[in-house]
Amino acid sequence: MQYFLIIALQGFCIYHAIKNRNNYYWFFLIIFLPVLGSVIYLFTQVFNKRDLDVVQSELVNVMNPTKKIKDLQKQLDFADTFQNRVNLADALLEAGDYTTAIAEYENAITNDYNKDVGVVRKLIEGYYQTQQYEKVIFYAEKITEKPDFKRSRSQFLYGLALKEQGQLEKAEDNLRQIDQRYSNYQERYQLAEFLIEKGKIEDAKEILSEILTESQHMSKPNRDKYRTVVNDVKKLTSSILF
Repeated sequence: MQYFLIIALQGFCIYHAIKNRNNYYWFFLIIFLPVLGSVIYLFTQVFNKRDLDVVQSELVNVMNPTKKIKDLQKQLDFADTFQNRVNLADALLEAGDYTTAIAEYENAITNDYNKDVGVVRKLIEGYYQTQQYEKVIFYAEKITEKPDFKRSRSQFLYGLALKEQGQLEKAEDNLRQIDQRYSNYQERYQLAEFLIEKGKIEDAKEILSEILTESQHMSKPNRDKYRTVVNDVKKLTSSILF
């Protein structure tokens, strides 16, 4: 029994580290020091961020990944409501079952896109993950006038979808909206890559330089969290300097 508890604890910590894109060294600590490493991870990366009830819930989901989905499916079978269907779709999306999640969102959505903005955003995510770029563009353009569309992940995915469809100028207009100081590091890195592809080397250098400058003022948790993308920025910077 003790062995299975340790495995479950390791599984939760690794799941949490992947989900939150924590630094790779946590994986070594958790794997090679199962008990001590997991306890250190919990108290430094989990308990100070989430309350105990949420942690316990996630631990159950790691031990039985399909339980949450099955429970939500039962709720939907019992009461076929908009919210129950969206809750199930959310769980499927989180589990990476994008195709099934999309189907549930499509069943839930009405023609009133103003009412269902939250669902539209999740459809944009699901369709992007399944490389259905025309659908990403279709749904994104239903909410482009919403104030919170600007500088959102939905706008970023919209820009990437436009790029894939060859609408480069429009793609750039939307991707540049994500270029905000002290945030969106991965997105800004991808923007720099896009600008390099377009031959706008100086614009890309400026973005990369800003990220490197900002990285010097990060808190320790953020340095750990963004270490990978900062290293990628350094490599990309070196590649265009020589």
